[in-house]
Amino acid sequence: MTRTGLGHDSLMALIDHTSAVIYMRDADGRYLLVNREYERLFGLRRENIVGLTDHDLFPPDVAEVFRENDRQALAGGVPIQLEEYAPSDDGTRTYLTVKFPLIDESGYAYAVAGISTDITERSRAEAALRDSEERFRLLADHAQDIIFRYRLDPAPAMEYLSRAIESITGYPALDFYADPRLILTLIEPDDLPDFEKSWQAPRTGTLTFRLRRHDGAVVWIEQRVSPVTDDTGAVIAVEGILRDVTERMDAERERAELEQQLRQAERLDSLGQLAGGIAHDFNNILAVISGYADMLVDELGDDHPNRPDAAGIKQAAARGTGLTRQLLLFSRSEPSRSELLDLNAVTSDMLRLLGRTLGEDIELGADLAPGLPPVMMDRSKLEQVVMNAVLNSRAAMPTGGRLTIGTTLEHGGDGQTQVCLAVTDTGCGMTPAVMARAFEPFFTTKGRGSGTGLGLATAYGVVTDAGGAISLESEPGQGTVLRVRLPAAAAQPLAATAATPPAAQASGDGRRILVVEDEEAVRDIVRRLLSKAGYQVFAAPHPAEALRMCHEDALEFDVLLSDVIMPGMSGTQLAAELRRDRPDLPVLFMSGYTSGPAPGGQELPTDAPLIRKPFEKQTLLTELHRLVTERL
Repeated sequence: MTRTGLGHDSLMALIDHTSAVIYMRDADGRYLLVNREYERLFGLRRENIVGLTDHDLFPPDVAEVFRENDRQALAGGVPIQLEEYAPSDDGTRTYLTVKFPLIDESGYAYAVAGISTDITERSRAEAALRDSEERFRLLADHAQDIIFRYRLDPAPAMEYLSRAIESITGYPALDFYADPRLILTLIEPDDLPDFEKSWQAPRTGTLTFRLRRHDGAVVWIEQRVSPVTDDTGAVIAVEGILRDVTERMDAERERAELEQQLRQAERLDSLGQLAGGIAHDFNNILAVISGYADMLVDELGDDHPNRPDAAGIKQAAARGTGLTRQLLLFSRSEPSRSELLDLNAVTSDMLRLLGRTLGEDIELGADLAPGLPPVMMDRSKLEQVVMNAVLNSRAAMPTGGRLTIGTTLEHGGDGQTQVCLAVTDTGCGMTPAVMARAFEPFFTTKGRGSGTGLGLATAYGVVTDAGGAISLESEPGQGTVLRVRLPAAAAQPLAATAATPPAAQASGDGRRILVVEDEEAVRDIVRRLLSKAGYQVFAAPHPAEALRMCHEDALEFDVLLSDVIMPGMSGTQLAAELRRDRPDLPVLFMSGYTSGPAPGGQELPTDAPLIRKPFEKQTLLTELHRLVTERL
């Protein structure tokens, strides 16, 4: 039986004015009815569609899908909902279709009706959203930073974590999902309050904090967080990025340390220049004192009761010379002068000085092995090493203790003999971490302003330059032993004593000497010493006057004795000017402050010896006598 009276005018008007595609097909798949939207989409009139099947209108694969969906609705006897795809001028379109069977009184499903709503744009949007989410997930998973979302309300929970969480913290993401408070337990206690505050009232911004990894290492994390609010404005979650900035923080800290070291070095350089200047002036004073003391000793004679007093003045001047030489060594204005040293003698001399300076709460002792071979080293630098070690030991015993300086002889497995100096204290000792850095420049355990961190570093350089080795032995609470091992040197006779001419041989014999010295007191004592020794002395207060005397007064002289550093022109420049006319002019320099190029950029001539202020009278006369006998 054919049923065609299924449409009512009002019903057709309703379905013609809807935006959905409505149609009806019989059990064989032939169209019985379509609405205007169907006509519009496919460009056919309904009278041309009725009686056709989907195979007449669509590609076979599409038609077969439609037909199979119809059979499913007819067989099930209930409405079904599904997505169907149909070709169009702008590509394939997606429809959300509801199909339901039409059943007669006998229960026979004689037709299927369909209502299809175009959801192409929504499907495309959903697909785009899925693609975007997938790309975001891939981007987040491959990002080196941690991307997270943490729910605060109603119950705290980690809602999202990128894969970087494991590489940065050492914990897998599952641990943070399982325990929402895990992130808080990893943050260093000192940084935790600021971190919690940044989540309790989050504002867009950055926070840097320390986090302890699963392996115990501490890393620096930079957080950028934003709040997530509900409709009332209450913060219900936070989301943001956590970045590992450990390398940057280490670099900034290293840069800060280097800047501090640079400022420290600049201060030390300024102090060195000041020390050099002070030593130069002080050496001039000591030269005067030593010169007058020499004259007094000669005048008083061996049996005079005041001769020991004059000798005491000379001895005090000599001690002052040692102090200024230490200043010059510190300011790098004094070249190193290695000599054969008796380590026991140097130690004994220092013990007398240290006994008065360490304080009554320090028990100072010595354990010196007899018969040690000499070592070859600059005495002032060796004294500097010992002094640095002793001062460190004193600082390690703030409430008192015992300090022992000992010497021993050691024989190495390679047959080399070493002389060992040990400074032992009963102080607080060092941890392995401190010992590992003890010889680093600028490293110090003392408070700000209490140490430069250069003591042991300088000692290390001094000892290694002398071919030796320096080491530390220490434990917390067990004191410290600093050991210096120096190669033993073969003892040599002092040839200088035999080569020193007696006073009679050092007589000036009327030789003419031009003395150029800007310090009046030094100039006067040198003039008196030389005059008394038989020299004819001409004195000039500065190089310009010396040149005037030579050019205008036609001064003739045999030897030039000149200070090195003077205002206007250096002694080396003066000597070079005078040697233009007299290339073989004997020259003797004297100075309390010189190393390398003198002012004016000239080196000391190789054939012009240098005596350092303050000098002994005999040293001055001996050098002049040697010049006179060799060059004239």
